[in-house]
Amino acid sequence: MDQPWINNLPDDVRAEIDAGHYDSLVEMFESSVKEYADQPAFINMGATLTYRKLEERSRAFAAYLQNQLKLQKGDRVAIMMPNLLQYPIALFGVLRAGMVVVNVNPLYTPRELKHQLVDSGAKAIVVVSNFAHTLEQIVDQTPVKSVILTGLGDLLSAPKRTLVNFVVKYIKKLVPKYHLPQAISMRQALSKGRRMQYVKPEMKQEDIAFLQYTGGTTGVSKGAMLTHGNVVANVMQADGAYGPLLDDGKELVVTALPLYHIFALTVNCLLFIHKGGKNLLITNPRDIPAFVGELKKHPISAVTGVNTLFNALVNDEEFKTVDFSHLKFSIGGGMAVQKAVADKWQSITQTRLLEGYGLTEASPLLTVCPHDLDGYNGSIGFPAPSTDMHVRDEEGNVLPQGETGELYAKGPQIMAGYWQRPEETAKVIDKDGWLATGDIGYMDEDGFFYIVDRKKDMILVSGFNVFPNEVEEVVALHPKVLEVAAVGVPHEASGEIVKVFVVPKDKSLSEKSLIKHCRDHLTGYKIPKLVEFREELPKTNVGKILRRELRDEAKSA
Repeated sequence: MDQPWINNLPDDVRAEIDAGHYDSLVEMFESSVKEYADQPAFINMGATLTYRKLEERSRAFAAYLQNQLKLQKGDRVAIMMPNLLQYPIALFGVLRAGMVVVNVNPLYTPRELKHQLVDSGAKAIVVVSNFAHTLEQIVDQTPVKSVILTGLGDLLSAPKRTLVNFVVKYIKKLVPKYHLPQAISMRQALSKGRRMQYVKPEMKQEDIAFLQYTGGTTGVSKGAMLTHGNVVANVMQADGAYGPLLDDGKELVVTALPLYHIFALTVNCLLFIHKGGKNLLITNPRDIPAFVGELKKHPISAVTGVNTLFNALVNDEEFKTVDFSHLKFSIGGGMAVQKAVADKWQSITQTRLLEGYGLTEASPLLTVCPHDLDGYNGSIGFPAPSTDMHVRDEEGNVLPQGETGELYAKGPQIMAGYWQRPEETAKVIDKDGWLATGDIGYMDEDGFFYIVDRKKDMILVSGFNVFPNEVEEVVALHPKVLEVAAVGVPHEASGEIVKVFVVPKDKSLSEKSLIKHCRDHLTGYKIPKLVEFREELPKTNVGKILRRELRDEAKSA
């Protein structure tokens, strides 16, 4: 690091990491499997997957991809499922086959799913049957040739598997009808793969491990190319920051955030694989009573989440009866942690709620709060080990401590670029490798970084990015809409919610019909919660809608 304030940082943050410790995530995985073979790796719905079983099943899945599907090193394979035991099997199977994981939000609409599958060029997809009806609508318009289906309970023991799948399909009616005649079940794929030869491909740090989709102010979702080297480095950085608190082979992390989200993927799944820990996978964290019931069954070491999740937990009376005697740290990411929530969390659990900060483009971790900090200070902490950060003004000049500008970061975790979008890459990564975060902040005299605003028009709903252009594009499809602008407005529970300002073509346009239209085309968290009809929208001299003016107006209302 080259900043003069580096001497202010704690030793465990200042320490450099060995970014080349492993040549690939596969090597890291194999190392942990060898050392922790018979220990639990993942727990879900009362079932346990040991490191040995995870190795055997992911190897079978890799062999199936290589032999039956004839996929090659570098081919993209999409994974579309919530937190289930099937996820790590598919994840490590794809990686071990030398292929690229394309994480997909299972709540995507057909339009959103089609874009991601077409853009990534995915040749195969692993999907939970609950969402197969979405895939059915667009699969013929994508490069996907192979569909692997799994039921929610497919990896549970025989009686429980049958019961869970029956209840999900016939009692709760959570599996809409679908028709995918060429699909094969994941259980069949694993069964066939066990009898096939797995050939480990040669993998280097430069090889792409993930196409992790994120948006931009253009509204087009882009695939951040995260290499094996990027993600290995970020795991080592997370270990440098949080590792001193963890005993190898003895910890359990609560994974309520979906593993398709880069935060949970790196900090929960991969860090705890590296440490020989266990992941308690929560499939439906919105069911707070069931979630708290799971917490009571295990000696939890760590919890990660977004502010909305922590807020829901601290306001649940039963949560206060959980045994927190083993809890070592809790990490909030994805959105700002609110002081009221952090204070309440600390009073209940007797542990600090640490705030981390990162971006998909940074694998994601960029800053960490020291675990020995006394209470919440509102900062996003210090740069992670082996990470440089500074603040620039609009002309690109580096600003001194205390002055506000755009945050820039540099380190081994920064993505290789956006998939097949060199021009977009050049907009965010300069020739010296510095990533423009799009966030506005400053650094205080002690080296703590603070975020005060976002440069981008991006809206952050419960830790998920919502890009105004995408919402506007969907709203504009309504035949009675003339003009639209989407902005984020503060919300106590989710950080922000989406508000749209609409100029109607037809005065009969109602808020109800507009929301219904959006529901058909957008994932739930992207749907506008507020609609305001206007006769006109504020614009620049050249006719560009002034979103910032509307946002400021909405915030002050």
